Amino acid sequence: MNLVLLGPPGGGKGTQAKRLLEKFGLVQLSTGDMLRAAVASGSPIGKKAKAVMDAGQLVSDDIVIAIIDERLDQPDTKNGVIFDGFPRTVAQAEALDAMLVRKGRKLDHAIEVRVPDQLLIERITGRFSCAKCGAGYHDKFQKPKVAGVCDSCGSKEFIRRADDNAETVTKRLDAYHAQTAPLLPYYEKKGILNVVDGTQEIGQVTRALEAILSA
Repeated sequence: MNLVLLGPPGGGKGTQAKRLLEKFGLVQLSTGDMLRAAVASGSPIGKKAKAVMDAGQLVSDDIVIAIIDERLDQPDTKNGVIFDGFPRTVAQAEALDAMLVRKGRKLDHAIEVRVPDQLLIERITGRFSCAKCGAGYHDKFQKPKVAGVCDSCGSKEFIRRADDNAETVTKRLDAYHAQTAPLLPYYEKKGILNVVDGTQEIGQVTRALEAILSA
């Protein structure tokens, strides 16, 4: 079983992917991780990717597809994979489909974990963590039991990521929608698109995803 998991930044896609990997014995194929691994391995395609990256250019779709192609030949992917961070455009989706056909494989599901922008902005901009132990909190959804004191280690120092502000988050969401919007009708036309309500509690989202994959 092979699937593409789509979802906006801060939408909980990463958490859900980890749960699906464990339950269904899948492998998560992150394009960033695969590029780094290919470069480190010194394979012909890795050397090609390194040259492009060293020149400060974006790695082409052809190189990314070749790296995915190589990775899918490894035995740990035989039960199926979750594609993470790819495809981002219809051209990439078409290239991925063609490559899978060549391997006698196919994409079984494209699932979007959908969360409204306003809720995502609220989720992300409210995040903060303990400066000492890294425990995560939120202004609204997960406050420390005692205000100003970390539940885990008792520290009174907290930090926020500089890019967790409304302006940056809005830009990231705009980029996500611009890239992903055309993918939804593409996969809908193929009859493999499902949309899951990402505003539900984490366990409910997991159960909805499991139901789709088990059907």
